Amino acid sequence: MLPDAPPSIRRRRTPTWAGLAALAAVGCGVLTSCGGDDGETLRVYSGRHYDVELAFTQFSEETGIGVEFLTGDDAELRERIAAEGEDTEADVYLTVDAGNLAAAAEDGLFQPLDSPILDEAIPAEYRDPQDRWFGLALRTRTIVYNPEALSEDEVPDTYEALADPEWEGRVCMRNANNSYQQSLVASMIAADGEAETLEVLKGWAANAEIYGNDIELLEAMAAGACDVGVSNHYYLAQELEDDPDFPVKLKWAEQDTRGVHVNISGGGVTRYADNPDLAQQFLEWLATDGQGILVNSNHEYPANPDAVPDALIVEAFGTDFKRDPVNAAEFGLLNPDAVRLMDEAGFG
Repeated sequence: MLPDAPPSIRRRRTPTWAGLAALAAVGCGVLTSCGGDDGETLRVYSGRHYDVELAFTQFSEETGIGVEFLTGDDAELRERIAAEGEDTEADVYLTVDAGNLAAAAEDGLFQPLDSPILDEAIPAEYRDPQDRWFGLALRTRTIVYNPEALSEDEVPDTYEALADPEWEGRVCMRNANNSYQQSLVASMIAADGEAETLEVLKGWAANAEIYGNDIELLEAMAAGACDVGVSNHYYLAQELEDDPDFPVKLKWAEQDTRGVHVNISGGGVTRYADNPDLAQQFLEWLATDGQGILVNSNHEYPANPDAVPDALIVEAFGTDFKRDPVNAAEFGLLNPDAVRLMDEAGFG
């Protein structure tokens, strides 16, 4: 049990068949003691790891509904839900990246919801057109740079410009098997088509040093390994939280064109949920009253435009920037094409 969590929050860190069987076997004798007065308990599979316990704890305290959850790799949890079928323990699947949400929907793992609350809270571009999943947190993937090497005016304005020969050896990029990188490329395919995107990727492959994660990328940039690159905004916010003088700055990409790429973290009610009404209530809470606690600890932007963003990102990055309006479902479905094109281009 988590040290500071109420009895309604129980966490299983390593989801296994044995663990799930034991969970099913213990039944209400244990679960009723850790939920609300009527013993209601919600089960969540979460690929989201950013202090997610805080949101679960707050939801339980406000509603009296118990929450049990499994955390793990997004794809592995998705495969687990598919393998479990009608016997799944999951009422809700939470994940990061639009590609994971689109894949889960295509695999038939979600059920559509009729929720005026979610429809009002979450803009259409951040939810599935068939209402099978809903974005809850926004993560922009934009251009970052070393201000000791470049003035803001010298920094490229577009992702495509990073493929120009003048940036050879001066660019830091994330590796091709990363879902955030895949979704960025997928958004470029949606905007410009495969042929143009392939040429950009070839330029990136020629210019860039490849890093395994965004924190490694940012710290290498701060140390002078490269002048410019691409990162999710909240990784830079994390560095600035630790060190306000961290020597990397952000520039919003594509402000004179389509707008900066915005990816999402979100979720949906599983097709065979035992408690679909509780699951829908949980998603509605995350999209409204729970927005702040869900996104602020990780410095993400709220998907609900009425929610107030975290003070650090408001001060450091602002909120008045142009966002790519392409529906997350569209570029989410293009992730396999993005992987194929990066491989064809020889990009890391």
